[in-house]
Amino acid sequence: MSKVYIYLENGVYFEANSFGAEGTAVGEIVFNTSLSGYQEIMSDPSYAGQFVTFTMPEIGNVGVNEQDMESLKAHAKGMIVRKYQDRYSNFRAQESLKSFLVKNNILGICDIDTRFLTKMIRAQGAMMMVASTQISEKNELKHILESSPRIEDINYIEQVSTKKAYHHTSSTYCNTQFAYEQAPKEEAKVVVIDFGVKRNILNELVNANIGVEVVPNDFSADELILKYNAKAIDGVFLSNGPGDPLVLKKEQEQIKKLIEAKIPMFGICLGHQLLSISHGYDTYKLKFGHHGGNHPVKNIQTGLVEITAQNHNYNVPENIIEIAQVTHVNLFDNTIEGLKYNSGTIFSVQHHPESSPGPKESRYIFSEFLSLIKR
Repeated sequence: MSKVYIYLENGVYFEANSFGAEGTAVGEIVFNTSLSGYQEIMSDPSYAGQFVTFTMPEIGNVGVNEQDMESLKAHAKGMIVRKYQDRYSNFRAQESLKSFLVKNNILGICDIDTRFLTKMIRAQGAMMMVASTQISEKNELKHILESSPRIEDINYIEQVSTKKAYHHTSSTYCNTQFAYEQAPKEEAKVVVIDFGVKRNILNELVNANIGVEVVPNDFSADELILKYNAKAIDGVFLSNGPGDPLVLKKEQEQIKKLIEAKIPMFGICLGHQLLSISHGYDTYKLKFGHHGGNHPVKNIQTGLVEITAQNHNYNVPENIIEIAQVTHVNLFDNTIEGLKYNSGTIFSVQHHPESSPGPKESRYIFSEFLSLIKR
């Protein structure tokens, strides 16, 4: 393994080993507490612009395969792990994690104290960093970091959103070797606005008997309203995605039009945040965000606690209760995890009910979207 050199904006400087692509990259460092699913995490577009520190110490053990991809490629700036295993063992594996990172031009950093990094991020908050296999001089790395744009200054949606519309027909069940013989039937049609949508979100929508058309982030609200009035579609889904939602001014204006038209809408993660902003309630940045597959969320309506998958740095404000009912609350920090707007046609969640990776206790939410459409 070659050496890789890391400089964080708080002045901390590290030397570690590299198991991924060669080069220099700048991004935001966060930590993820999932015990499995490193491939799904790395191929989740919501991680664009970030270095992901894994708290699970052993990474690479099960290799990489095509079926577990959440998008067409990896989007993170890099992954940071305690110990990398190049010799993988899994009957579904098609290549090693190292070859996957090299192919996607993603830095891999290992043999580093990830426990120290995680505790530092918890204490000081998510921060920008630079990593390089080519530059070792601390002051040079510092200069690169200070002269680079911050993650909140970059519109990563333009990079990860689809460039043309398409129909998605695979479901959770017919996308595996253990496929059901009969595909889900279509009871409604929705348009998915792609801000960086995960493949398993689309699978779960189809599995809930919803027909799915995916469109780019530069969608026209007027066109969707015409389709809705003509009964060509029954609702709109706003997807997850990377970066600061406050940057997305054009998207906010289009969503406001959909709200005024009273089109049934459902949002997850970034979509949840954009609905809040478009209603006039700006989001704020959490100290170190929620990233992992083991976050307890209380469903206020049922009283049950669901263990959820999370991936977000931003949150909706508490005063949104002026126009919406809180449906879900994070039990780690009591932040809002779900909303049902008083209009009766819109609801959203901050966590990821599609999991991948993570528990599947919140999958019922996709069926709730179908119920909303039918009402």
